[in-house]
Amino acid sequence: MTEIRICHLYPKEMNIYGDRGNIAVLQKRLEWRGYSASITSVGIGDEFNPNNFDICYLGGGQDRDQMLVAHDLGKKSAAFLSAAKDGVVFLWVCGGIQLAGVGYTNSDGNRISGVGILDLDTSAGSSRLIGDLVLDAEIEGDNCRVVGYENHAGRTFLGPDATPLGSVVKGHGNNDTDKTEGAIQRRVVGTYMHGPLLPKNPWLADKLLSWAIEHNTGETPTLSSLDNSLENLAQQVAISRAGMKR
Repeated sequence: MTEIRICHLYPKEMNIYGDRGNIAVLQKRLEWRGYSASITSVGIGDEFNPNNFDICYLGGGQDRDQMLVAHDLGKKSAAFLSAAKDGVVFLWVCGGIQLAGVGYTNSDGNRISGVGILDLDTSAGSSRLIGDLVLDAEIEGDNCRVVGYENHAGRTFLGPDATPLGSVVKGHGNNDTDKTEGAIQRRVVGTYMHGPLLPKNPWLADKLLSWAIEHNTGETPTLSSLDNSLENLAQQVAISRAGMKR
């Protein structure tokens, strides 16, 4: 049985809005298809070995916790960059997308360096961008509607090496200006979408898992179909809550 190696980054510090549920989705959708999943937590002061994982996840956190994590990430940045270049899959949510970029300038004007695995930069705005978020996402030419919830003060702008996860249909997105949301570079995905994200978006979960399996085995998998009726219903409820027709 193929074991897919999942890394949960900073689970104590970066875990608000139920984001830990994304790990459960990755694990169960692997197991339902006959794969096994190992989950390793890497926290402040722990070593990160880029050769040990197929997919790495970082959730959102409070500003204070984000500062603590940012300091520790700086010590691991070379390892993260190496993993990204090797095709390791990353999903970094909310504060995570800010930490994955070049840097973040907070409301006091202080500069926090990022890991640099996404070509983007973030500065704090004067107001928070809050509410249901709906986008038309595109990954490798495949399109699907993706839903979540945003609550952030950051204004994130992408550089030329990163592409948006999708275009905003409802909500604010990266900066409330250019109607983009999230970022993709290599197999690194950053997004402001909480929720948790993956239970309502099985298409996105399976994209990430397909990449992770390919990283592990060297072959592009054909994932067996699953019954996504509950997941799709949850997405429809989120779309309706956002004031959109299904």
